[in-house]
Amino acid sequence: MARKSRLTYTATLMLLLITWKESTYCNGLTVSPPENLVITDPGHLGQLEITWNPPDSLSNMTECSVRYQLEYYNTYRDSWASIRTSKRTYTAQFDLMKDVRVRVYTLLSGTCTNDTMIKSTDYTEVIQKAPSTGVVGTEVLDFKCVFHNMEYTECQWRRSEKIPDNSQQKLYFWHKELGQTEECPKYNTLGGVRIGCTFADVPLPVFTDINFCLNGSSPEGPLKPMFASLQIQNHVKCAATKKLHLQTGPDKLELHWEHPDGKVPGHCLEYEVEHNQEGPDGKESSTESLTGGRTSLTLSIDINKTHCFRVRSKVHKYCASTSYWSDWSHPVCQPEQKDVTPEPDAIWDAIPVYIYIAVAIIAMLVLSLCVWAMFKLKKPVQEKKVESLLTSLFARRPLLGPTEA
Repeated sequence: MARKSRLTYTATLMLLLITWKESTYCNGLTVSPPENLVITDPGHLGQLEITWNPPDSLSNMTECSVRYQLEYYNTYRDSWASIRTSKRTYTAQFDLMKDVRVRVYTLLSGTCTNDTMIKSTDYTEVIQKAPSTGVVGTEVLDFKCVFHNMEYTECQWRRSEKIPDNSQQKLYFWHKELGQTEECPKYNTLGGVRIGCTFADVPLPVFTDINFCLNGSSPEGPLKPMFASLQIQNHVKCAATKKLHLQTGPDKLELHWEHPDGKVPGHCLEYEVEHNQEGPDGKESSTESLTGGRTSLTLSIDINKTHCFRVRSKVHKYCASTSYWSDWSHPVCQPEQKDVTPEPDAIWDAIPVYIYIAVAIIAMLVLSLCVWAMFKLKKPVQEKKVESLLTSLFARRPLLGPTEA
């Protein structure tokens, strides 16, 4: 117990000495914030260049090193970001439809401060207001990009209900491999309206910030622009798994499958297996997640039940910050479900009611035509029979003369 008290007392003294040392030098020397803080837009769809100059009070100071602490509000994450640098320039990404806020401090350390870091109490700040251009409520909704199989990228969006008719939207993009912004190489349309863009012949680079701007014009004026920035390797959607195989034993079943087509590394995939079993007691369903690139699953089964499986996949969080589930594979079942020709009664049960009605109406019409035709054909025949009968009767028995009468 006494030893613990001595350690606490020693630590407290050391902390007081350090605090006294820092306050001695800090109170004797102050530093001013940087000057001429400027934000420049080179036309890269939100990537802005920030520059500043050191304070004039440090122009003749050679015994200390000067660094800077830059803080800016990240409009995509809604939080402040901070970096320390010895340079006097920095590039950061902003949503240009929101206020741009940047501030910078001076940091001083070295012989002149007895190797103690001194930070300016004040900072230089610039707030750049967002432009108020564009018809209110006309920005697009639900903008997202999907990197299909790591082979091609497709971006899509949804139009706002407030967008005027005859509006035309355009998607522009930029990344560091381009000298200037470019327009979408191939638009996807629905009913003559642009709803997406496909980057197939013009692939987008991975592990690179890609900036997008979706704007447009209308008879009422320019549409409200939308800005986004992302790295496409974080937005992968795999193809559906095609090949599933089942192997059964006396009381167990093994399901295994192959990785989906595409360029996604197998070790970056995680799977979800859906198991449906149906028997006399009803139907049950369950799912199981598999990580680490596993492509097989072994289960104990009830042989008196039908077991069906299907699989889907996505890139796990250790390979991408965001990903999308693939479509489900076609199910495989044990025992195998074959296409069976339905019984005649089942076929008749499957025929819709309106077909019965149509057949009945057609049958009545045909029957009516047949009766009418038979009646028309019978009438001349009967008349001919009567006429023939009278003729033969009079031929056999001639008319009586006056004397016989």
